[in-house]
Amino acid sequence: MKQKNDIQRIILVLVGAFIMAMNIKVFVRAGDMFPGGFNGLTLLIQRTASQYFHVELPFSVINLLLNAVPAAVSFRYIGKKFTLYSGLMIVTTSLLTDLLPSLEITSDPLLISVFGGIINGCAICLCLFANATSGGTDFIAIFFSERKGIDTWNYIFMGNVAMLIIAGLLFGWEKSLYSIIFQFANTQILHMLYKRYQKQTLLIITDHPNQVYKTIRNNTNHDATHFRGVGCYEGQEKHLLYSVVSAEEAKRTIDGIRQVDPTAFINCLNTEQITGRFYNRPHD
Repeated sequence: MKQKNDIQRIILVLVGAFIMAMNIKVFVRAGDMFPGGFNGLTLLIQRTASQYFHVELPFSVINLLLNAVPAAVSFRYIGKKFTLYSGLMIVTTSLLTDLLPSLEITSDPLLISVFGGIINGCAICLCLFANATSGGTDFIAIFFSERKGIDTWNYIFMGNVAMLIIAGLLFGWEKSLYSIIFQFANTQILHMLYKRYQKQTLLIITDHPNQVYKTIRNNTNHDATHFRGVGCYEGQEKHLLYSVVSAEEAKRTIDGIRQVDPTAFINCLNTEQITGRFYNRPHD
């Protein structure tokens, strides 16, 4: 089972690396865009060296050097296998970006920025589903999400916008502004598909509190708080269970609750921020 899981993770990482590299060669390079993150910073350094110093630098060397420090931090504080799979993603993406041929599908900058951002977000999500990252700012996002218990992708987006403003000052505003659209589309895909650090509050009114609590505990490893009350309509005693779970666990947990108590009344609320202990599944 463990070997099968490792093979699945490697496949997801390699597919994600191929998609990201092709996206750079098909959309990013064709539209003269900066994709954000360390890939965007690498392209910014490449273009600065070429335009101002007439030196052609390889993508792979710059990208690997930039990722060295975040990878070391990740290895120590997040997880060893997590960092190794992320390293596989970084190396493969870097090499494929240098080796794959360029291919122009469209020259429309708006199409490139929107669809390029969507494809880039999907590639990153494949890595995240494999419990890895595409490197660079993703390492930073995961590190602070683990430490602070919040979804940090919007903060990473703001950091990328700052980098793109610098790119606008150096190379012109049109491509920089389109690159911000690219990064916005990328961030929205991450919010939509990867929900590990998004929280949801479950309020469950049930006649079977013990079975419902066991379902929550077994599905999420989270605890719950039990309140007793009276239903106003029937005047009968009711039980309210309160629990906060990650958004990716919510549907599975609700389905489990429905199995043990089909008549349970469940209110699922988006939770912006919590203070206190909250269990996050550790990275390996």
